Amino acid sequence: MRIATWNVNSITARLPRLLAWLESSGTDVLCLQEAKVAEEQFPFGQLRELGYEAAVHATGRWNGVAVLSRVGVEDVVKGLPGAPGYDGVVEPRAVAATCGPVRVWSVYVPNGREVGHPHYAYKLQWFEALRAAVADDAAGPRPFAVLGDYNVAPTDDDVYDRAVFEGSTHVTPAERAALAALRETGLSDVVPRPLKYDHPFTYWDYRQLGFPKNRGMRIDLVYGNEPFAKAVEDAYVDREERKGKGASDHAPVVVDLDV
Repeated sequence: MRIATWNVNSITARLPRLLAWLESSGTDVLCLQEAKVAEEQFPFGQLRELGYEAAVHATGRWNGVAVLSRVGVEDVVKGLPGAPGYDGVVEPRAVAATCGPVRVWSVYVPNGREVGHPHYAYKLQWFEALRAAVADDAAGPRPFAVLGDYNVAPTDDDVYDRAVFEGSTHVTPAERAALAALRETGLSDVVPRPLKYDHPFTYWDYRQLGFPKNRGMRIDLVYGNEPFAKAVEDAYVDREERKGKGASDHAPVVVDLDV
């Protein structure tokens, strides 16, 4: 079984690439972030033609998440129970579904903007809601994983130059402590292998030749429970999908399971 996560940075802008990738990659379940469309605008028809059902939580604007599956979509949960809001809005940043033998959450963690900004506090509160929401599944007997854009680099090795990020979000002790608390529910980091260079970065800024110079970060993560982690046969970053015109600034992270 092949499971992947991908921040597509607008499913409308990326739809031709997404459909082609689904056909060529043999992915069974894709956790998708930053749909940037309302649910009624989601391309259910095109995906259904390829054999994929979709569980979608999206309202337009800048967020929106989905789980695409060709092995079934059941027990869908839209949004985190107890999720905090920002500026009075509870944003569509999480959706869960059972796909065949595996249960997954697709998550798009708030960016945080700047240390000390209200959005940074919101990010930490959102992580706490995520931890509480997944604890039972994380400790359970079936394969379970939380996949998505976490907007946190777990270690200094997960950014191209730690000095560049000094004092900024994505690398702060509080954010990494939130990741550690999430792992303490029974999850572990399924670290993918890089297909090029030494580190499996998943995101490269569009600006200043970030991708050609490999100035990247590993912020798209797969956190699986013990049954999930034991089933992993391979995991890698599909760096090729970051290349070329019209690419997202994130690459898919792919995990192969024996379940």
